Amino acid sequence: MLRRVVVTGASSGIGAASVRRFAELGWRTVAVARRADRLAALAAETGAYPVVCDVTDEAQVADLAREVAASGGADALVNNAGGALGVESVEHSRNDDWRRMFEVNVIGLRNVTAALLPVLRDGIRAERGTAGGPGGHGWASILNLTSTAGLAAYPGGGGYNAAKYAAHAVTEVLRLELAGEPIRVMELAPGLVHTEEFTLNRVRGDVEAARTPYENVTPLTAEEVARVLVGAFEQPPHVNQDLIVLRPVAQSSVFHVHRGPLEAKP
Repeated sequence: MLRRVVVTGASSGIGAASVRRFAELGWRTVAVARRADRLAALAAETGAYPVVCDVTDEAQVADLAREVAASGGADALVNNAGGALGVESVEHSRNDDWRRMFEVNVIGLRNVTAALLPVLRDGIRAERGTAGGPGGHGWASILNLTSTAGLAAYPGGGGYNAAKYAAHAVTEVLRLELAGEPIRVMELAPGLVHTEEFTLNRVRGDVEAARTPYENVTPLTAEEVARVLVGAFEQPPHVNQDLIVLRPVAQSSVFHVHRGPLEAKP
């Protein structure tokens, strides 16, 4: 098997943790992000092949696809690039924030998927030994990292909810459109995850506000999400985990987070 995976949004958080986890399990990785310095450090640590690319730029994504194909191809893709901006109400939020969230969470996902699908199909054909003929065991896998914000709305989530609901819908459409091909389409929707940048970016650098969601609760870590994410790729190739919802035990829904010790009832 090729066992080469492209991971977007790889410069920090879940993306970087996923690159590390894939590398631990023997995968070759292509780490994609905008920040060259962070990619270089990750590549030095993990052996990843770094590609600087803004997933919202269609020309850069086309270059990414050509580079992946020329450097060894791929049989797996993780669409992880995304993010949230703002916690204001629909009435008081900013259109520029909504546009940016839609661009990176939805348009970027579409750009990369559309550009990499021919590369994934080439990998399938190479593994099967003939140009699309029967026989062999070539498969490809795509996993879109969405959020429980794409499954349930909450106050202050307007633009991010809209973008992640859209990403969830795109994932379901893609699975239908690829029916009949040996390409599984999976989705991982985490709940409360603490990473170094996500919430800080969302609250525009307000350090105190960024701490609030994680007070008196044990959230998921990027590494814990990455173990589940990579585990989905490690399943036999015919096993498709359509939707994985991952939350800390203390979070029973987007509206319910228990703060304080978890104790058995008397």
